[in-house]
Amino acid sequence: MQRICVLGATGSIGKSTLDVIARHPECYEAFALTAHTRIAELVQLCIQFRPQYAVVANEANRLSVQQSLQENGIKTEVLSGSQALCDVASHPDVDAVMAAIIGAAGLLPTLSAVKTGKKILLANKEALVMSGALFMQAVEDYHATLLPIDSEHNAVFQCMPSSFKRNLDEVGVERILLTASGGPFRNTPKEQLVNVTPEQACAHPNWSMGRKISVDSATMMNKGLEFIEACWLFNAQPEQIEVVIHPQSIIHSMVAYTDGSVLAELGNPDMRTPIAHALAWPKRIASGVAPLDLFKIAQLDFHQPDNERFPCLKLAEQAMITRGTAPAILNAANEVAVAAFLQSKIKFTEIVQLIDYVLDKQPVIQADSLETILQEDAEARKSSCNYLKKLGK
Repeated sequence: MQRICVLGATGSIGKSTLDVIARHPECYEAFALTAHTRIAELVQLCIQFRPQYAVVANEANRLSVQQSLQENGIKTEVLSGSQALCDVASHPDVDAVMAAIIGAAGLLPTLSAVKTGKKILLANKEALVMSGALFMQAVEDYHATLLPIDSEHNAVFQCMPSSFKRNLDEVGVERILLTASGGPFRNTPKEQLVNVTPEQACAHPNWSMGRKISVDSATMMNKGLEFIEACWLFNAQPEQIEVVIHPQSIIHSMVAYTDGSVLAELGNPDMRTPIAHALAWPKRIASGVAPLDLFKIAQLDFHQPDNERFPCLKLAEQAMITRGTAPAILNAANEVAVAAFLQSKIKFTEIVQLIDYVLDKQPVIQADSLETILQEDAEARKSSCNYLKKLGK
């Protein structure tokens, strides 16, 4: 029996994780569940899974959730605040942590889990984007097990040989091919992108995701963040990673070897597949995902990304080449820009303008400590907000 802490239990990844856990009650138990704003959903999840702990953002929500659970006879202890997230993630009774909090907020609790040597199921790509070198060094120092949940990185992980020790040359890897659907606007005339609404941006053609990630997919910043994440996860240089537009989202990523072989991982676009893979690794369990019907799919297409249509992807690739605090600055500016877009404060095409402005304004320094990274993150958010004020937003 493995006891699982689900950071971000009410999001799409969190709910998919709990779906897989529910299919295997003899193997997994939800030990702690956390949520930020979806309090009613958290209460229902606690009633269903009866975790030892639940964590919410503030004291008012804590009291509300605790009262609701007591009225239903649930003995879950409810905690609040960022320190509580770190506490449940590093709890000695926790065997594995699903790190599915969106954005920079997931960094500290995920690192807390790493520093106690847990099995980390990493869905929070921003934590690795912000603190790549420090994060990977902590994984090594504290003997944590890091398993990627993003479908692309999980696919790459599955296509790597079992002897892979974060050295691509030694195992004959020539390139990592990260697939991308291209989002909902891959064929939209560029002049029409300025009029894209939040509802249109969140309507992904293949995947069911949260609003922030859906917008990132529409701008292809999500693929840019995954590009950075892949560099750190697999110790790859930027030139060893290629992004491939694959509209069907059936091939989740590929690994090309020096002998000409290309290994690919295929499956229906359902996050329960990589979640089940990581939960059970190195074994396999049922995920609840329908079998892949190749005859129904019939055709697989591939295209090069259009950097004029998707300038966010190029910004992310350049940030990884620059390194230092550049990825953290990029991520912070993107979070502010996407939030502003979802609130209809800026246009879809102004997302990349804001990010570009902040990257140009804020000097890149060495990311030599967690404190430095968090300071630069805060400064980038301040610059982003100042940019919005200049626009009168």
